[in-house]
Amino acid sequence: MDTQETLVIEISPPDARALTHWFPSGAPGPAAIGEHVLATGIGRWWADRPAQPRTVAVSCAGHVVLRGTPEDLRPGFLAPLAGNRIEAPARFLPALGSAFGRLTPWERMVWTLQAPPQRATVPHTVTVRHLEPADTDALHALGPDAAWLSASWGGPLGLAACGHAWAAVDRTGHILAVACTYFRGTGYEDVAVYTVPDRRRHHLGLACVTALCADIAARGRTPSWNCSLHNRASRLLAWHAGFRLVREYVHYAVGSPVRQTRLSI
Repeated sequence: MDTQETLVIEISPPDARALTHWFPSGAPGPAAIGEHVLATGIGRWWADRPAQPRTVAVSCAGHVVLRGTPEDLRPGFLAPLAGNRIEAPARFLPALGSAFGRLTPWERMVWTLQAPPQRATVPHTVTVRHLEPADTDALHALGPDAAWLSASWGGPLGLAACGHAWAAVDRTGHILAVACTYFRGTGYEDVAVYTVPDRRRHHLGLACVTALCADIAARGRTPSWNCSLHNRASRLLAWHAGFRLVREYVHYAVGSPVRQTRLSI
């Protein structure tokens, strides 16, 4: 096969001991993605070759972490990663720029829980509790705008049954807000939250995040938060929940491959 047409190939999950070579464990931010995929089986692994790879990628819920050496990469190699948000060292930028018709940088912020949360009082008609498998239909009812929330758990049933999600639920069983572990690492659990539009600014998201963070701490891990630099609402919620900024980074939203050789991921 022509080297220029060789594509990244899907591989079996790596041995946990080998994972730290590519994705250091116990760190907040994108590092948790590899640990989450390894622990849950939700996601995919990619490499330039099945044995002794030089470049490795892990993908889950539209996010990709790319590591290794890009010197021998050709544009077609990265085609299967199209349509995702890729976090990679700066040395990969020439290869990414050559591989995709669009490469859009997104500035991101990583926070960790460092302070007590502000108090969140919810109406007496609302209960903040763990999600359960019986809540699957209620998660579906949140509609497409909330579909991203369950993507890292394989869908609404996976999120409802994972034991890592809290929800604010009204007396009729409707979900008003959800906070969940989005990526579960060995040292950090990355938190995500969604509140239905007409109940925002009612502290429901904060109440769910506070309950989830207590759960994460009880598991011996530290809650982390990952958001866009330009997402003011997310930054304010993180601050009110007790998160504080630890670092910034950039990931890249990529479009279709230049050669139009695409494999869905």
